[in-house]
Amino acid sequence: QVQLVESGGGLVQAGGSLRLTCAASGGTFGPYTMGWFRQVPGKAREFVGCIHNDGRTYYKDSVKGRFTISRDNAKNTMWLQLNSVKPDDTAVYYCAGSRSLLLLTTPGRYDYWGQGTQVSVSS
Repeated sequence: QVQLVESGGGLVQAGGSLRLTCAASGGTFGPYTMGWFRQVPGKAREFVGCIHNDGRTYYKDSVKGRFTISRDNAKNTMWLQLNSVKPDDTAVYYCAGSRSLLLLTTPGRYDYWGQGTQVSVSS
């Protein structure tokens, strides 16, 4: 079964950018939908966006135009590019894999998860 590991988090100033990486081990992404979520302590995990096998993406409204998801199945790697970050973007970011070809926006529809990487945005 595929396992995922996120990296690239850190402290950035409001308006800045960073790129998160999700890498697979012990398997491949396959042709299935992959997603990014984020979570603040004490709150539920929140959908950020997802990407289909052909590269089509869907995003939470508040990040549209600022965040971009991409994937390279040959490298078993997915990225989340965060631009024009805001303090409200501060969270632990998780990547997730599925066994579905559909658009998935809820955590329960995903099968594999990374450990998370912290993104902190200062104002």
